[in-house]
Amino acid sequence: MVQQQALRDFAQAMTCFFAGTRGKPSWRKAGRDEGFRIVAVKPGHVRKLSRRTGEVWIPKAGWVRFRWSRAVPQTKSYRVTLDRCERWHIAFASLPEPIPAPGTGEVVGVDRGVIVSAALSTGEMLTVPRLGPARRRRLCHLQRRLARAGRGSNRRVQVKLAIARLKAREADARKDWAEKTSTDLARRFDVIRVEDLCIAGMTGSARGSVGQPGRNVRAKAGLNREILRSGWGLLVRRLEEKAPGRVEKINPAFTSQRCSVCGHVAADSRESQALFRCVACGYTCNADVNAARNIAAGHAVTARGGVRDSGPANREPRLFAA
Repeated sequence: MVQQQALRDFAQAMTCFFAGTRGKPSWRKAGRDEGFRIVAVKPGHVRKLSRRTGEVWIPKAGWVRFRWSRAVPQTKSYRVTLDRCERWHIAFASLPEPIPAPGTGEVVGVDRGVIVSAALSTGEMLTVPRLGPARRRRLCHLQRRLARAGRGSNRRVQVKLAIARLKAREADARKDWAEKTSTDLARRFDVIRVEDLCIAGMTGSARGSVGQPGRNVRAKAGLNREILRSGWGLLVRRLEEKAPGRVEKINPAFTSQRCSVCGHVAADSRESQALFRCVACGYTCNADVNAARNIAAGHAVTARGGVRDSGPANREPRLFAA
């Protein structure tokens, strides 16, 4: 059953690839995505034993207990996986109902950043939880030990497992933050506007080629890691799944340089990462909150129509609705 389902999944992946809706399937790396899927689940194959414990019937293995962390829906398939830190998970396939809109007509803009993971147009600034100082020091120590460990040795296996457990803790906190934040935004606002960012392009390597090597490669690699740790893509994906049709993507052009009060565009208005002071009207605000208010307005200043420092201060830039 497991082998037949794996072939069906591969056939479906190739069909989506040739249809142009998905990318080409890649080879699975050892130690990642270890697991199998069971289909045609019959009634009674999933039962609850206590408040936090349940059992599932797995062919050729019998009854297997799992932690009942949430309500299990009526499902026809489930997947059992083993992650890199040797934790077993079971996921039941189901399509949850979308979160209904509150009906208040409120609109919120979300500006995503590295220092502040998500700044809202209401003035709220949300940050993804990270590892504490002690765990960060331990992670650096383990990475140095991994670099000295010989390939194929037992020591290397143990160090990789310790690193995976620390990274899994950080990933679990990031996913929990994204779930709670997306649910809160979907319940509070009717329309949620975010920047239309190409995260894959923003986190591309800066190494270049042998003939044309890149510059500031280490700095760019550090920026890429911080962008991925901030959970930009995860937050927007969960918002689109929980609030379908209510998430709008805005062109991010000049949203951080435009004054949300007078509309003047100037690079000098962004004095620092956190401070925005308009050179035309003198309005002062947190830079991320100012950008979030521009996003909430549903406008983005084009490069051709933007007002530069040489133009009049009270000139209104050209705008277009997303």
